Amino acid sequence: MVAEQNAKQLLEKAAKVVVERGLEVPAILFLEMHKPLANLIGHAVWVTMPVWALFFGAGTTNELGALLSDPEQIERLIQRIEELSAEKNEGKM
Repeated sequence: MVAEQNAKQLLEKAAKVVVERGLEVPAILFLEMHKPLANLIGHAVWVTMPVWALFFGAGTTNELGALLSDPEQIERLIQRIEELSAEKNEGKM
């Protein structure tokens, strides 16, 4: 239960960072293209930890790597990025 709640909070934080920086399209494209390779994405996050740590911090990056190893979690992240992006665009119009 606690791990699931942490996962939701982490996905929410990741989605917000992506949308705040205006990186929705490249992030969704990257995630969709690599969803079949979810396990490798998780490992790629750990390999590129210094870059990810700039956005999320080192501890969160470890959790993010674990989350991105699961295709279902990747789909949830994509959906949340799309929701936040739509909210952001509605606010601008």
